[in-house]
Amino acid sequence: MADIQGACDARFTELRDILSTNIDSGADLGASVAVVLDGEMVVDMWGGWSDEAQTAPWVEDTITNVWSTTKTMVALSALLLVEHGQIDVFAPVAKYWPEFAQNGKENIEVRHLMSHTSGLAAWNQPVTNDDIYDWEISTKMLAAQEPWWEPGEGSGYHVLNHGHLIGEVIRRVDGRGLKQFVHEELAEPFGADFQIGLRDEDLHRVSDVIPPPPFPIDLESLDPTSIPIRALTSPLIDPPTANTAGWRGADIGGANGHGNARSVARLQQIVGNGGTIDGRQVLSSKTIDLIFQEQSSGPDRVLFVPLRFGIGYGLPEPETLPYIPDGDEICFWGGYGGSMIVMDRTRRLTIAYMMNKMEGGVIGGVRSAALLEATFRALP
Repeated sequence: MADIQGACDARFTELRDILSTNIDSGADLGASVAVVLDGEMVVDMWGGWSDEAQTAPWVEDTITNVWSTTKTMVALSALLLVEHGQIDVFAPVAKYWPEFAQNGKENIEVRHLMSHTSGLAAWNQPVTNDDIYDWEISTKMLAAQEPWWEPGEGSGYHVLNHGHLIGEVIRRVDGRGLKQFVHEELAEPFGADFQIGLRDEDLHRVSDVIPPPPFPIDLESLDPTSIPIRALTSPLIDPPTANTAGWRGADIGGANGHGNARSVARLQQIVGNGGTIDGRQVLSSKTIDLIFQEQSSGPDRVLFVPLRFGIGYGLPEPETLPYIPDGDEICFWGGYGGSMIVMDRTRRLTIAYMMNKMEGGVIGGVRSAALLEATFRALP
């Protein structure tokens, strides 16, 4: 069986077996799994390879692009400012970002950005990768454009611009850009190896992402004016782009965070553990309660499937994600290709899976489903 490194509490040995089996079968190339229970990291393990040629093992400090799992760090950053009284999620975005009040956006609230209900699922065309790498250009474009549907009336997944929208609110309130804020307020103080915008000195330990199978449909053959196609192609990001210097160094809070299961679980336990980390109360119950206020429920305009969103996180939706228990205090999100992070405030539980080999699908996948189901089986 594949050699799995790290620690695993006896209650969760099934997780070790699943990870080992997936690496042996080739379903996983390299991956990491972490579980935090009641403030203690009871699972912190990794295995496999960091490169497709299988010449370098995935080791303790290997990190990789986690795609939209990054959005949970954006949400946590915004909630920190909510906790400090600097952001009101029910206030208009324009209160903090005056230029945003153009083309019918004056009544869009911060919660709409955080719940994918603002009507701004992507940039209007034309837009390029270089545009989204440039913070000033990309946020100016978002401030000028019109919403694609009535804000607040249902979700349409904000694929790439989620971090730009919320990040600009954070910058206007706090003065720091998103990647600086995440580093100085989350990663550094809590000892979490997570970055939005990679430092050059860490490039040597980044595992390239391995692209998933092609989409089963040809996006270019579909109506280019439809919301799904506009959202997924503005701009269209080819997975190997994540392995380029331009992508890695940019400030893309919707998709270019780099970390591993340990670092993601380390930070998101703040939500799963009732606002505390290392005995320190970071978020109050009142702030965390906002996460579980349902903002939308039903078919998502971009991803087609039924989704439920609270403020900053997804909420259980049994039809689409049956492996996430339907609990009143469970929230989650995941990344393109299979990464996943789930927090259960009732159980004081946080579960993370981060990997380099992508599978089909935008939120989670078969491998994360198996790990989540095994974790919940292990608990009373």
